[in-house]
Amino acid sequence: QVQLVQSGGGSVQVGGSLRLSCTTSGAFTDYFCISWFRQAPGKEREGVAYSINNGWKRYAESVKGRFTISEDNDKNTQYLQMNSLKPEDTAMYYCAAKNGYCGVNYTVASEYTYWGQGTQVTVSS
Repeated sequence: QVQLVQSGGGSVQVGGSLRLSCTTSGAFTDYFCISWFRQAPGKEREGVAYSINNGWKRYAESVKGRFTISEDNDKNTQYLQMNSLKPEDTAMYYCAAKNGYCGVNYTVASEYTYWGQGTQVTVSS
């Protein structure tokens, strides 16, 4: 059983930065994926950043160049560094994990088995 505990988030002005953390526990298989999704009120959950198949990083076009995934393996923690934040980045952010090889559907939320509790990010102008 894998568990994900999130921290970070909060409120920031346009252009500011925030870092989200996702600390994992439990057993991962040789291949696994940990990714970040967000959901704004009235909108569908969308993927923003993906670390798949042990470290291959991908980002949604809307955040490319602004968001970065990193890991601290000693702390079993993945980070989502968010820079140059915009009002449209305002959402509840979730980390999600999946054991096993991630195929072409790694951007799809339903592919992920385990979810963090979510953390709110609010960007004000």
